[in-house]
Amino acid sequence: MELFSLEVISQDTVLYQDTAESVTAYASEGAVTILAHHTPFFSSLNTGTITVRKGDQTIELVTGAGFIDVSSENTVTILVDSAVRAEEIDIRKAEEAKTRAEELLKQRVSRTEILLAEASLKKAVLELKVARARKHHGQTFS
Repeated sequence: MELFSLEVISQDTVLYQDTAESVTAYASEGAVTILAHHTPFFSSLNTGTITVRKGDQTIELVTGAGFIDVSSENTVTILVDSAVRAEEIDIRKAEEAKTRAEELLKQRVSRTEILLAEASLKKAVLELKVARARKHHGQTFS
């Protein structure tokens, strides 16, 4: 299978910088899988998972919102607010974050605090789902 250049970058770090056979992410239009020589494409990304495949390797990332840019030069750049590799998810911390967000949503807080708590809750639930799938099935989450 042909390869393309892929970079996945969060505010904190470069999570992936190599070639790939495919990358699947959740764009505003729905799930999108990019292969080599894909038509140029730009979209916002929703909070979700990004799956990178190369040979027999599969890398799962849980990400915040961001953008995907597929260029005509066979290069894909993904910029996200936050990201964690599936194997690095700490289930205890994700459960604590979920509990904190749920408690904040029960309080009378500003609209901004509600939106932040909802985003934190969504991210924590997604991390737990991915981590538990890896733990119980011994494989990546797709």
